[in-house]
Amino acid sequence: MKAILYETLGTPDVLYLGDAPMPTPKHDELLVRVHAAGVNRADLLQRAGGYPPPPDASPILGLEIAGEVVETAGTFQRGGRVMAVITGGGYAEYATVPVGMAMPIPDAFTYAQAAAIPEAFLTAYLNLFTLGDLETDETVLIHAGASGVGTAAIQLAYSVGAHVFATAGSADKLALCRELGAERAINYKTDSFKTLIAQATDGRGVDLILDFVGASYWNDNLSTLAVGGRLMLIGFLAGATGDLNLGMILSKSLTVAGTTLRRTPLEKKNNLTRDFVTHKMDKLVRGDMRPIIDSVFPLAQAADAHRRMHANLNLGKIILTID
Repeated sequence: MKAILYETLGTPDVLYLGDAPMPTPKHDELLVRVHAAGVNRADLLQRAGGYPPPPDASPILGLEIAGEVVETAGTFQRGGRVMAVITGGGYAEYATVPVGMAMPIPDAFTYAQAAAIPEAFLTAYLNLFTLGDLETDETVLIHAGASGVGTAAIQLAYSVGAHVFATAGSADKLALCRELGAERAINYKTDSFKTLIAQATDGRGVDLILDFVGASYWNDNLSTLAVGGRLMLIGFLAGATGDLNLGMILSKSLTVAGTTLRRTPLEKKNNLTRDFVTHKMDKLVRGDMRPIIDSVFPLAQAADAHRRMHANLNLGKIILTID
């Protein structure tokens, strides 16, 4: 089969379209003919050597796919359309999917739209609700609000009646955040989210923060949390080390947690997938929420897709399509 490969770690230039062995599904896995795959920051990190795959994962990039079942398991039928988070192997013509992670694609969705859902919406759901315990009328700050996970998180938080703040770095990204449900969108390049949120909340702060940025935001994040607030660490785009103020964690009774969906145990990911389908899929079907697609590239142009994401140009998801 054709797949995106790389022989050395490095820039997007190391990626090329080549031949790879067909994956062999286990007894509890589907074999899926991939029609579209989502591009994620984790893919860029893995390509550069900063995020090696788990030992049992495919070395091929790609953590979410949409496609057609060609070998069945569980209740899925041959020819059925499915989308899923996987631990690797998405940048290829075929991939294996644990049956518990597979979600039926709603009839109205294209494969490209479906591929923009699994990683973004499951990561957002995990951090907002499963781990973040977000409730109606609470206030949440979502950094990188115009990213794939950010756009999903804004919509999910808005759907339960939470008050949403978001940060982004350009006028069009700020406009998208407001369109999706953010009450206040803050340009992190020109304004201090710490100052503006303190003003907007009369000094109380927010109940929950989803942070993709890392160490450089640590102290301002803790200052921005209300007493009893929760900080969910999802990424470290601006570094993982720095001077840390731990005192506020105790004085404000804060909770700090970190998670990566890729390394979450399969049973927990199966439960997460089932909960998301049960509680939120209907909103996607009705159009109350939608996947936000920035751009679509053919598989052979995966390097260009990586360059676009590395330059922070994307509003929502970047998708690769496989013909």
